[in-house]
Amino acid sequence: MAASEEKDICVNRRARHDYFIEETYEAGLVLQGSEVKSLRDGKANLKDSYARIDKGETFLVNAHISPYFAASRFNHDPTRKRKLLLHKQEVRRLTGKVKERGLTLIPLRLYFKNGRAKVELGLARGKKLYDKRETLRKRAAQREVERSLKSQK
Repeated sequence: MAASEEKDICVNRRARHDYFIEETYEAGLVLQGSEVKSLRDGKANLKDSYARIDKGETFLVNAHISPYFAASRFNHDPTRKRKLLLHKQEVRRLTGKVKERGLTLIPLRLYFKNGRAKVELGLARGKKLYDKRETLRKRAAQREVERSLKSQK
């Protein structure tokens, strides 16, 4: 592998549809051995997951990492809370923003970076239904413009 090569495990496509992402953060994950093996097989799902800050520690809640078939009785609970590794000042900053401005921490993607499992967290504000429609309209208009430019060439 190259110096800082990233390999995506899974991407939460729904997050960008349902939320406005204001900032992104990279966090490490505290995992068990069978979870790492399962992630290497690409068996993870971030649907309906979120991050929560409790007593100065950040946790990933509801992320589904499938049990590893070869781990037998030493397997992990697929949806257990997993501790996220962030700097103390980042946790303090996020705590303030989540409490003060009503933002949410949403995992955007899981990936391996230099052999370590990482999660990209987005500081997000929820979209209303009309915002989602507007986003779809803009995307369709952009596609139309690109098609017309392509056909002119």
